Amino acid sequence: MLVFDRVSKFYRTKGVKKTILSEFSFEFPTDRNVGIMGKNGAGKSTMMRLMAGIEPPDLGHVYRTTRVSWPLGFSGGFNGSMTGIENIRFVSRIYGQDAEKVIAYVTEFAELGPSLRLPIKTYSSGMKARLAFGLSMAIDFDVYLIDEITAVGDEDFKKKSKAVFQDKLAKSQIIMISHSAGTIKQYCDCGLLLEGNQIRYFDDVDDLLEAYKKLNSR
Repeated sequence: MLVFDRVSKFYRTKGVKKTILSEFSFEFPTDRNVGIMGKNGAGKSTMMRLMAGIEPPDLGHVYRTTRVSWPLGFSGGFNGSMTGIENIRFVSRIYGQDAEKVIAYVTEFAELGPSLRLPIKTYSSGMKARLAFGLSMAIDFDVYLIDEITAVGDEDFKKKSKAVFQDKLAKSQIIMISHSAGTIKQYCDCGLLLEGNQIRYFDDVDDLLEAYKKLNSR
């Protein structure tokens, strides 16, 4: 179960308060894949960070009784002064995983070689993305959070990533942010549309896509 209970979230920039969510309540379905759409700046990524627990709500509560991933490929939680291996160990302990098994998986999957023993701050953005994606796939979650699918690496790596991703989805639920109607149609059954201070739920993904199309035509 993943539930938002009267959640409010806002930021202050140069003394101006911007409200992202205001007393938003919603129980995400447990047996369906959910798409989240909206224009840039609508609060989609903020909502996903709240789901993952990366950011706390200012008011209200986010309840999780299921294993929810961090946003797929998210590397912002890595400690730049620690090596790749040390970061993997740290994350493994947080999620109660066998660190050696996770290290073995990520080493084979991410194809970073000796770089895993270097500090994360020496990595390129592509290397961090490989590490983050490999770590995401090394741990089994009930719900995978996806903030836009981004392919990294050469064609062989992309094919390998897609194959393991599809295998995970066969056993797990996804909540996905994307501006691509085709991607949402491919992966999701229903969804949320963020528009200003309004959030609408659509039980049918085609209705979500139609509403998103109208929003962008204004």
